[in-house]
Amino acid sequence: MAMGENAPGALAGAGQTRIPVELQAFFRMAERWNLSTDQQITLLGSPPRSTFFKWKKEGGAVPPDTVERLSHLLSIWKALQILFASDQASDAWVHAPNDFFNGDSALDVMLGGKVIDIYTVRRYLDAQRGG
Repeated sequence: MAMGENAPGALAGAGQTRIPVELQAFFRMAERWNLSTDQQITLLGSPPRSTFFKWKKEGGAVPPDTVERLSHLLSIWKALQILFASDQASDAWVHAPNDFFNGDSALDVMLGGKVIDIYTVRRYLDAQRGG
């Protein structure tokens, strides 16, 4: 089959009903971190519940603020996988009290609801990795 013949089929799944890979990764991460629906919504920038469930079921357009949040969250997840020898330890770290965050957990900080709250945790982990 010629390359031109593959293109239409390849593009057919790329519409707004396809779940973006970043959202798929976020939902896997949220499951591993045992996040409630409300916690997930907060981390994604507090979209309406109907939008959240649409994203989870069928995808859709994601606003720039949410894309930025996803980028930071997935970088946090990746950094934890690098820093810890086991998935269990990296997943537990998110919930554990941390002196750097005045005894709050990284999740507590991220649930502040602002992009800067998520970025604060990312910056901390980047420093721990030497980045």
